[in-house]
Amino acid sequence: MYRSGAFVAEQVTPTTDEQVQPNGVDLTLESVHEQREPGRIGRDGKEVGRRQRRRADPVVEGDSIDRVADENDTYYLPPGGYVVRYAEIVSVPDDHVGFVYPRSSLLRNSCMLDTAVWDAGYEGKGEGLLEVHHDIEIETGARIAQFVLAEADAEGTYDGSYQGENL
Repeated sequence: MYRSGAFVAEQVTPTTDEQVQPNGVDLTLESVHEQREPGRIGRDGKEVGRRQRRRADPVVEGDSIDRVADENDTYYLPPGGYVVRYAEIVSVPDDHVGFVYPRSSLLRNSCMLDTAVWDAGYEGKGEGLLEVHHDIEIETGARIAQFVLAEADAEGTYDGSYQGENL
């Protein structure tokens, strides 16, 4: 059974009243990254390829990329694939499983957000793959996804390499 937005909000920080929905919590954009080198997924491990943080627009001459991105600036994204980082810290309770879905505004603007299952016990600032099929502008802090939780039987809790990611 999926949990209420109020329950999900207790597992996500920080949140505003605007982010809490009937069945989940909206996640906001912290940053956009482009993968620059190949990754590797083998039978004995994995390696994420080097990424570069995409520059937010407009950039005022002399500003650092970190300051610009932190001031609610806009990313202009042409078609392609981008790794987006969510601004909120998510904690999946031990007896739950988490799912992230794109907000309908992304879909209506020819974009798709791909994510994976968030296992029981996971904690961190997650990431997703934003597929852009037509140019779009997205502001830092914009609500781009909805996180939902479902009760689930679990054989233990998540203890993988992404535990505590981006914290």
